[in-house]
Amino acid sequence: MSKTVDIILEEAQTEGTEATVAEWLKVVGDSVHKDEPIIELETDKVMMEITAPVDGILAAIYVQVGEKASENKILGTINTEVGSKPSNEVKSDQKKSTPKANALDLPQKNTPAAGPLDHPPSKFKSPAVRRLLSQHNINPNLILGSGKNNRLTSRDIKAFLSQTESDSAHTSDSQLIKHTPMRLKIAEHMQHSVQTAPHVTAVFDVDLSRIIAHRKQHKNIFEQQGIKLTYTAYFMAATVAAIRHQPKINARFHEDSLEVFNNMNIGIGTALGDDGLIVPVLKHCETKDLKQIAQGLTEMTDKARTGALKQNDVQGGTFTISNHGVSGSLVATPIIINQPQVAILGLGKIEKRPVVKTIDGTDALVIKPMCYVSLTIDHRALDAYHTNDFLSHFKEFIENWEA
Repeated sequence: MSKTVDIILEEAQTEGTEATVAEWLKVVGDSVHKDEPIIELETDKVMMEITAPVDGILAAIYVQVGEKASENKILGTINTEVGSKPSNEVKSDQKKSTPKANALDLPQKNTPAAGPLDHPPSKFKSPAVRRLLSQHNINPNLILGSGKNNRLTSRDIKAFLSQTESDSAHTSDSQLIKHTPMRLKIAEHMQHSVQTAPHVTAVFDVDLSRIIAHRKQHKNIFEQQGIKLTYTAYFMAATVAAIRHQPKINARFHEDSLEVFNNMNIGIGTALGDDGLIVPVLKHCETKDLKQIAQGLTEMTDKARTGALKQNDVQGGTFTISNHGVSGSLVATPIIINQPQVAILGLGKIEKRPVVKTIDGTDALVIKPMCYVSLTIDHRALDAYHTNDFLSHFKEFIENWEA
């Protein structure tokens, strides 16, 4: 009797985020090896891979491409005791068809105009990817893969085709740009947050003179060690100090209780241009000093901008910072809370402004580098007292930074 093992999506893998099957990397009958990627799932954050739990043969697929994969749901089964056809053998219905269009003749915004990519995709191509490449006569070297080792996914091919279709089909009056899967997931996540939590925002003004002076003294030293000392690192250190004083900010709302976390896993909203927004998470910030925070941010930001983030890199967040000031915004309100968290910190643009300071007992108008900081809360969980208490200590920590 053959022995089968279920391929199950555990709740911890998606952290409660809705996931959809983007692609099966194997077809029924293919051999699989333990820990080998066999399924690609798409969430509102990243593409994630489900690996084979054992060696064997893919015996059945229960959740098809495009269908939702719920937690603890059996996605398929692996037979551990039978032979198979060669891995990735193309089935009869997956053989090459007559090309319908030559996508290379169309404008290609997401690829270099000069020719193939500097970092071509992995040679491995799933049956779905091979079929799409063949049907549309696409040169795979012109598309940057988002999978492991630049491996092309079916989403990469479809995004490429959507872009070229949009470029060629728009009228003189308008242009229709199809939503990417990531944009659709972001929209769903944002709408859910607004419908779930009553958002309230408070705004403080912070003098950054002390941290600017400190950064000027230490920036080159950090750079010599391969670490970018950004203002975000200071803001994250101040966030840790403020949460220590007001721990209820670092929490999750439940219908019957408030779950306050001991670990401070702080996410940083990172813009990907037209591709959307992603929130990589720096874990255990309560144990890190400024240097360790800056180093973690450097690594995390580089991974986000090169598409190297893994599912674990965007999971487990307990609080989020949105540094919208990097693009010139003074204030953004309300910043949508990253559910199921209860608060999000907004950082505005740093700019010199005239402010009134008391110097030797006399009020004086001086020019200071200032920044608006905001805290948007879930009013079910927190009140004005918690909000202003957090921001007061955040402001105090920044303005009294020791050189």
